[in-house]
Amino acid sequence: MLSATVGALRRVERLGAVMAVRMKHTLPDLPYDYNALEPYISAEIMKLHHQKHHNAYVTNLNVAEEKLAEALAKKNLSQVISLQPALKFNGGGHINHSLFWEVLCPTGGGEPKGDLMDIIRRDFGLFENMKNELINRSVAIQGSGWGWLGYNPVTGRLRINTIANQDPLEPTTGLIPLFGIDVWEHAYYLQYKNVRADYVKAIFNVANWENVTKRLHAAKMAN
Repeated sequence: MLSATVGALRRVERLGAVMAVRMKHTLPDLPYDYNALEPYISAEIMKLHHQKHHNAYVTNLNVAEEKLAEALAKKNLSQVISLQPALKFNGGGHINHSLFWEVLCPTGGGEPKGDLMDIIRRDFGLFENMKNELINRSVAIQGSGWGWLGYNPVTGRLRINTIANQDPLEPTTGLIPLFGIDVWEHAYYLQYKNVRADYVKAIFNVANWENVTKRLHAAKMAN
């Protein structure tokens, strides 16, 4: 028991040294204007989603990490543990949204090409099969969460998965995120009201398959 406690405190000390030199997280700029995804996602939603919701995750993540640094400096293991939910929620929100903006674009839509299409056909039979599975599972999420197309680095195959709240895909499931759909109400309610299905289907009109392809290549290279 004593050796386990000493080991935990030593890990806390090492993490504290890392935290002491950390840089604060910042809200990334969108790669397009707020109105660029209209009519599929309104400028009002994009501005609110980016400036208010994503920014709140960034702000709260920085606050949580500051508290974590203090707890680590004091070797307060209980406080370190108590901060984990805030780190997971706000860190996940920052990770998820940073990817979300990049896998959408005003010139997107249609079907992917090249390697991405090949592996989709291999793993799902048809692009429409993958699309429909992602739509159906995203729409079916109870409450808030995300629908994902992810890459399994162990099997080398694509998988559809859904995650509750802001849990990040890779730390939660081991899947590397390629394309995600935010189904929190703040992502669509002002425009689509309670018809989540219409919003999820509309997302595919602005899907940035070139970016998704780059993510797939990076995931395969890292494997």
